[in-house]
Amino acid sequence: MRYLLVYMFFIHSFLYSQKKVDTDSISHYTEQANSSIKENNYKNALFFTQKAINYCEVQLKKEAQAIQTFNLGKIYYDLSKYSDANEIFTESISLFEGLPPSTQVANSYYYLSLSSIGTKNYKAAENSLNKALSIYKTLNIQPNEDIVNLQKGIIYKAYKNYNAASFCFNLVISKPDSPEILDVKAEALYQIGLIEEINKRNNLALNYYNKALELNAKNDNLKQKSDILLALSSVYGNILNKSTAYSYLQQHLNLKESISISNNEKLGIDDYENFKETQRLEKIERINKKIAEEEKNTKFSKLINILAIALILILSLLSLSLYKNNIIRNKSNLLLHEKNTELIIAKEKAEKASQARFEFLSTVSHELRTPLNAINGITHLLLEENPKKSQLHYLSSLKFSGNYLTTFINEILEINKIESNTVEVDTVNFNLKQLLEDIRNSLKEIALKNNNTFTFNIDETIPDHLIGDPTKLSQIFMNLINNSLKFTKNGNVTIQAKLRSHIDDTAVLSFEIIDTGIGISRDKLDTIFESFSQGSVEINRKYGGTGLGLTIVKKLTKILGGQIKVESILGKGSVFSFQLEFTVNEQHSSDSPIIKNYDESIFANKNILVVEDNKINQMIAKKMVLNKGMKCKIIDNGEEAIEKVRNHKFDLILMDVHLPGINGTVATKKIREFDILTPVIAVTAISLNENREMLLSFGMNDVITKPFDPEYFYAVIAEQLDKVNT
Repeated sequence: MRYLLVYMFFIHSFLYSQKKVDTDSISHYTEQANSSIKENNYKNALFFTQKAINYCEVQLKKEAQAIQTFNLGKIYYDLSKYSDANEIFTESISLFEGLPPSTQVANSYYYLSLSSIGTKNYKAAENSLNKALSIYKTLNIQPNEDIVNLQKGIIYKAYKNYNAASFCFNLVISKPDSPEILDVKAEALYQIGLIEEINKRNNLALNYYNKALELNAKNDNLKQKSDILLALSSVYGNILNKSTAYSYLQQHLNLKESISISNNEKLGIDDYENFKETQRLEKIERINKKIAEEEKNTKFSKLINILAIALILILSLLSLSLYKNNIIRNKSNLLLHEKNTELIIAKEKAEKASQARFEFLSTVSHELRTPLNAINGITHLLLEENPKKSQLHYLSSLKFSGNYLTTFINEILEINKIESNTVEVDTVNFNLKQLLEDIRNSLKEIALKNNNTFTFNIDETIPDHLIGDPTKLSQIFMNLINNSLKFTKNGNVTIQAKLRSHIDDTAVLSFEIIDTGIGISRDKLDTIFESFSQGSVEINRKYGGTGLGLTIVKKLTKILGGQIKVESILGKGSVFSFQLEFTVNEQHSSDSPIIKNYDESIFANKNILVVEDNKINQMIAKKMVLNKGMKCKIIDNGEEAIEKVRNHKFDLILMDVHLPGINGTVATKKIREFDILTPVIAVTAISLNENREMLLSFGMNDVITKPFDPEYFYAVIAEQLDKVNT
């Protein structure tokens, strides 16, 4: 916090009005102290400031003593002796008690807040800052808002309220550069970089640290520069750039040593400890003198003498007690430090393991999706070419296997997203009754296959228009209903939705999925929601499935604010139930996507550019495009695709994301520099570190995930072609 010393709130706060006869000696000591500070002779500065305090105490000038005590605390703060500064600023504030509110007492509270940050007592720092701001407001004084915003941001960051902290830091960063704000702005950039690094956005953190270092170069704040160099070393270490990390670490250590040498030159350790001990002894001596003077002027000298001895004994015992407590505290702190170090190492290991799993699943996702897309695509093409009856069975089995693998991969990735806290809850308008009707229509064939009676009982009093997350709600229903239909044959599957309460704009709904299937044994009920758990190996072999569906259901239900429950009797069936709260949409509008049928005539003679480096995927994409009467041009790299679009007119571009050379996102971004109209659809074996919003941000119009469903493939193309024509 040393950077804040450059920006004093109000210089006149250190001056006060008194009669000249009372201030001559104080002015002399203050002048000597200030002169010593300029010469970096902090030993003399402490000496003369203490002399001023003693003079004020003798003269019974309480306000002047409070101001000089503040000056002493300020020197301690300059020397980074935050604990001592805390004690002195608190003493200064106690001396101001009973006096009218003033700028001086506000400054004492403000610097008490700064020294509390130095000792990492952020709650005390917040209280002191609020008290200082309240007094400034009472006095109609406007403090430096940039410094205040920076200090608030640091406190918020300590509380892990990163959004509030970032808001405060951005208020400072948004100000134009000027000599008065450079130090504060550099610190704000450094602090927001720390937040980005905590959130593992290393590239953003690196950007903020570099900007902070650039501004720091324009001032002489070496402590701030040391902190920024250490942060740069840390973030380069995170991105595994070890050589650069080591270089910044060396710079940090060299500068830190230089600062330490400079501080020692200002005030040696021995000088400081001698000063503290001298002041303690002088304080005791002043007490003794005072007692002696009182003894001369009182009739109870014997009693006063006894009290004086008792006081000395108490002070001695207190000093001894404090000394012993300090030894015990140091030992406890050392033990805590060791335990904290162990916890940090364990935390780092856990984070590395989590990152390794994340990267492994991302690689597996991409590497499996690409060949799986070829399997599904070729199977679709073969089924469209009127295969022989003897071949139809094998192709149908191949299609089933491909769909099964696709579901398996998607469910594994869904679980990982939930566990890594990357799933966000949407709040959109939707029609629950229509959503359930769509689900029923999509699952009719499964119900017929197992000869099940498939019934939906939907409470008519449920509002038509709700605000919630229909996508996650659909995932819950699809998993639960699919399970009931799969594990029930020649039975009944019933879905019930009831309105439990409707108060103001809040509706509480309960849902039940009831089946008469094989049921779940009592000893398996506690583990049925665990990953890859299906009750038994025999059930897995007989009915298939990944064993992840109910795990996803449990986690998504919890994310939406509910809790899934199950009741089951082996051989008689199961009941899965949960309850959720929704906001009622009084505007009667819906953001839910409406699936439209497309007219195949829109494909006729359309000129399609396919950018894909995989030969098999090239063949599949070209065949599927040609089958609908479209024309097709194949390009296998991003650079050539950019030039092709620049010199030729295409109705639509199918862009693979992972290409040799520049990838599909960069190619799309460059195309958008000269062509903003031609639709570009990303076709990608999407990995964990990719998402739809990220891809659309590069200028793509839509995303098709490999392996894709052929009908969805055509529907997305038709939708984009239709948008261009309208």
